[in-house]
Amino acid sequence: MFVLDKYGTPLQPTSPARARKLLKNGRAVVARHTPFVIRMKDRTVSGSQVDGVELGIDPGSKRTGIAVFTTRDGERRGLFAIELAHRGSAIRDRLTARAAYRHGRRSRNLRYRAPRFSNRSRPKGWLAPSLRHRVETTMSWTSRLVRWAPVRAVHVERVAFDTHAMSDGGPLEGAQYQYGTLHGTEVREYLLAAWGRACAYCGATGVPLNIDHIHPRSRGGSDRISNLCTACVPCNEKKSNQQIEDFLKESPRQLARVLAQAKGPLRDAAAVNATRWALWRALDTALPTVHVASGGRTKWNRQRTGLTKTHTLDALCVGELDTVTWAPSRVLVVTATGRGTYTRTRPDKYGFPRLRLPRQKQFFGYQTGDLARAVIPRGKNVGTHVGRIAVRATGSFNIKTDHGLIQGVRHKHFRLLQRADGYAYATRPEGPSDTS
Repeated sequence: MFVLDKYGTPLQPTSPARARKLLKNGRAVVARHTPFVIRMKDRTVSGSQVDGVELGIDPGSKRTGIAVFTTRDGERRGLFAIELAHRGSAIRDRLTARAAYRHGRRSRNLRYRAPRFSNRSRPKGWLAPSLRHRVETTMSWTSRLVRWAPVRAVHVERVAFDTHAMSDGGPLEGAQYQYGTLHGTEVREYLLAAWGRACAYCGATGVPLNIDHIHPRSRGGSDRISNLCTACVPCNEKKSNQQIEDFLKESPRQLARVLAQAKGPLRDAAAVNATRWALWRALDTALPTVHVASGGRTKWNRQRTGLTKTHTLDALCVGELDTVTWAPSRVLVVTATGRGTYTRTRPDKYGFPRLRLPRQKQFFGYQTGDLARAVIPRGKNVGTHVGRIAVRATGSFNIKTDHGLIQGVRHKHFRLLQRADGYAYATRPEGPSDTS
């Protein structure tokens, strides 16, 4: 648990049992519900021993892992783990829909609107909104953790693999550059990411995977990335030197999927590679001590310490370390939800306003997204429920808890726990999830 002194300066984090004892004795008050932060009433940072903590960040395209840990003589002890789920895909889809609405209104014979030509220059370091969102949300949570914990250093992955990296000692040219040929371990890491660490033919996961030529080399197949995939040992032996069309002739859908995926771009890897340097620059500007590392070093640390593949455990293994003595058993999953919308209407399928939304966001002191506790005295939903609420002007709110959605709860039964901050929170046991 994070601890602040009486003036709001971060102290050394403590255990949940110690935090409960401090609250019970009246020596501390709750400063924040999620993540749980307490503020001491009788202690200042000058009268406390603060050893400091460090942060590890594992950037991802869909999710970013953040670990808070202590370091002593090369040994790391994990204190807190956060899995930050981005909404870059939602931003991309909204921008695409907006562009389609505008294009549709111009092309129909309704009214004339002069098009805006895309001949305006972009500043150096410009990122698309869906990519910039990943940097900004990660920086936002890094800043929050700096306010709640005595962060001394940050470790972040700056490089993983370059999809057009030079592989033979000279610059890539011609067809070699176009197909992004890589060799050795870089090829394997690329293919594991491209095929989701699963067999391309049967979808098996958690088993040893070989690199297989989709069109066999003995029949004219090349070593280009577009002709390589991951295959489990049984599928690799069964396929042997057969053509892919013969091997999957009884599964035409699977054949089409494999061929399409082999030619498709690796969007997630491209998104990560595009934002890692921007994230490092932002961290280096905002924080005094930032250490960079590679994805290969993180993977080596994780395998050497016997940890599983997750974003949060990767964040715990970023950079130089000897061993990991303790890892958190539960992960706080933070999902970026946004803070509502500026639009006051909802469009129909043609892009015209269909209904109008109220200008007011707060009703009876609450707004959608607030974390609250509802104590219902009677009815089928009698009891205490904690979750996020959706407000209505009528005063009849909905609350979404871990056990489901409860509708039609009067506002007088609610007690505010934490204001909406653009994120939704949940906890889960440490273990494999979406590793993108």
